[in-house]
Amino acid sequence: MAYRINADDCIGCGACEDVCPVDCISEVDDSKRLIDENACIECGACADVCPVDCIDN
Repeated sequence: MAYRINADDCIGCGACEDVCPVDCISEVDDSKRLIDENACIECGACADVCPVDCIDN
C-alpha cells in the first residue's frame, strides 16, 4: 500500500518531496504535499523525514 500524507497535519515543509527517490510527491493547494500513489515505491523515506509524522501507509 502506497504512503499517504494526512493533509490536515501537513505543514508544507517539503522535506518529504526532497527525499523521494521517484519524485512522486508534489505541492498542491496551500503548499501541502500529495503523494502519487501509483508512482510510490513504498520505500518510507518520506515518512522517516516528516517532522510532524503525518505520512503513513
